[in-house]
Parts: sequence; C-alpha cells; structure tokens
Amino acid sequence: METARKVDRGAVEVGCPVERGDDGVWRVRGHAAGRAVLRSTDTVQAGLGVETVENLPPKIRRPVLYRDGEEHREYRRRTARFFTPRRVDEHYRDLMIEIAERQLDVLRRDGEADLSTLSFRLAIDVAAAVIGLTESRPGIDERLQRFFPEKFGRPGLTSIDGLRWFFRQNVQFLTIYLKDVRPAIRPRRRARRDDLISHLLDEGCRDGEILGEVITFAAAGMVTTREFVNLAAWHLFTDQELRIRYLESPEPARFALLHELLRLEPVVGNLKRRTTAGVSVPGPGGTTVTIPPGELVDIAVSTANLDPAAVGADPGQVCPARTLPTGVAPMALSFGDGPHRCPGAHVAIQESDIFLTRLFALPGLRMTRAPRITMKEDISSYELRDLTVSIDRAAS
Repeated sequence: METARKVDRGAVEVGCPVERGDDGVWRVRGHAAGRAVLRSTDTVQAGLGVETVENLPPKIRRPVLYRDGEEHREYRRRTARFFTPRRVDEHYRDLMIEIAERQLDVLRRDGEADLSTLSFRLAIDVAAAVIGLTESRPGIDERLQRFFPEKFGRPGLTSIDGLRWFFRQNVQFLTIYLKDVRPAIRPRRRARRDDLISHLLDEGCRDGEILGEVITFAAAGMVTTREFVNLAAWHLFTDQELRIRYLESPEPARFALLHELLRLEPVVGNLKRRTTAGVSVPGPGGTTVTIPPGELVDIAVSTANLDPAAVGADPGQVCPARTLPTGVAPMALSFGDGPHRCPGAHVAIQESDIFLTRLFALPGLRMTRAPRITMKEDISSYELRDLTVSIDRAAS
C-alpha cells in the first residue's frame, strides 16, 4: 500500500486483525477489533509506566490515566466540563490566539525559528491555562523538556543505569513540583478558580497527587500537541494543493483536514490494555475472537487507522472528505477510544488550527529545513525536531 505518511512505522497492511504472538501478546491491527478492545470495560490500562504506578502505596491516589472502572468513569464525568467544544471555544479561543501570536512574534522578529520550539511553547501555555499552572517560575519549557527527553532510560534499582534514571526522574518531579505545581496550589487553596487544579483540591487531593495529574496532562496535552503541529505543518509545506485547500476552507473543513492528517499519522502509534475478563472482538472473515482474561493486548493504532474496512479506499492517502461508517471517528483511533479516549481532543485540534492558520498567513513563509525524526519505540510515538521555518521580515 502506498501512503502519504511522513513517518515510516513499518507494515501498513492490516492482515490478520487480531492474533496472539509467540511472546504471548495479542496484537490487534484491525480497526473494529482495536475499537472493541479500547471500549471494553473488561480491560485496564497497560504500558505507559503503569507497572511503576501499581507499586505506589494504596493510600496514594493514582492519576486518572492509570485508573479504570467506576472510579475512572466518575472522575471523567466530573472533569468533562473543562474539555467540551463549547467551553474550549468560549473560554480559550482568545487565549489561544494571543499565545499563537506571541510565538509567531518570535519568528517575525528573527526571520527564522525552530517550529518545534514555537509549538512546544504554544502547547505548554494552552495546557497550563486549562490545568491551572499559571504561577510557574520562568523556564517551564526547559523543565518539561528535561522530564520528557528524546531518549528515555529505564528507571530501576538493580543497575547503575537504572539508578541513574530513577534519581534523575525524581529530581525532575521535585523541580516541577517546586517551580510549577506548588506555586499554583497555594493561591488556589485560598480561593478556588475555574481550572483543573482547583477541582482536584475540591476532590481532596494532596500535593503529590496533584503533581501526578499535572504530569499526566502535561504528557497528553503538551508533548503530543507539539508533535502534531509539526507533523501537520510538514504536510502543508510539502503539498501545495493541500495547503491551499486548508487555508481557503472555513474552520469546520480545516478541522476535518487536521483530523485526517492525525488519522494518517497518529502521534502515539500503539496502545496497550490488559484484559480482566474474556473480551470478544471481530476477527478475520467475520469471525469473533475471544481474548482470555489476564492477557496483554497491543493495539497497533497506526495500522488500524489504515484499515480499508473502516476508512474506505486509499487509506494511506490524505482525503479529508472521506465517507465513514457510523461509529468510525474522523481521526479513527488516534485519540484512543472508550473510557480512556483523550479528553483534550478538541483543545488540541483548535489550538493547532489557530496556530497553523496564522503561521501560513505570514508572507514569504518557507520551510528551510525538514524535521529530524526520532521514535519512542514502546508506544511507536514520533518526535519531530529541527523543522526550521523562515519568513520575509521586510514584508511582515
């Protein structure tokens, strides 16, 4: 299958939609099977460091990413109001425009900029407003960059390298707490505001628990949005027809185009779950396959998103006007699905659109260096760095 993908993730053919590998891991490549696993209430989170969280003392409340069942559903119900499309549009649109223009002023001033730096600052400032990290000391972008480095080690207590990463990450946790989280908590203890940290305080969360939630939302709302903005810009720079279509379209059509790019190139390429009971999913040739309890399931989102049975003909190409069956999201499984579907999906798309429309309106804008690609293999997540853009300063 030919694809318009910029990031090579290997095999793109669905093949067998669900099968158990020799290593005992169930691999799901079909869209319907992947959606069934993600929507099942008989699974729990796996991967993403969940094993470390499981070793925390029982009295410490887990971040929402690592909770399941009724507790997780109730938490999502109570926090859903922070992420509705209406709220995002009414409460954050003007702020997103202000933040985007502030970053583009750097490009206007210097004539050239690293897009990953601009987009990271954009994502940080928007997510910080939603979360409530509004009293941070200077340098939050550098602190988060150190916490989420390009190459991760594996923390542990049984090797020199593991010890080094264990202490490194704990130092980064402490730094973010002291310089970002604690300064936000203190004024909200005195007077609540309309943000996530205030909500967590109302829930009785302790400082350490709030820190865990903030780190979780930082990963979901800052890091992934940064990558998608760079990915979308790269496609627009290298496809003139697509760029013209995007810039000349009204907002709903631009959102559709961004959803299609995200379907084609999900930031996180693999999601993992562990079954707690038998889970039945669509198998090959109209059959049903039951995954037994206690099994690890690896959903290949990047492959499932190219399933022609779900997204139609030419699944590897950019086609924002696709006719999709009922139940198939425009971005397919790129924001996940089911109980753990990304709550900030609309935040990410709206801020990306606001930034990109203003970026590509700058006179003489051009890409002077294509990005360097690295991968986080555990979740097949791409990182795009050194995408350099420039403009004609005299005209701007």
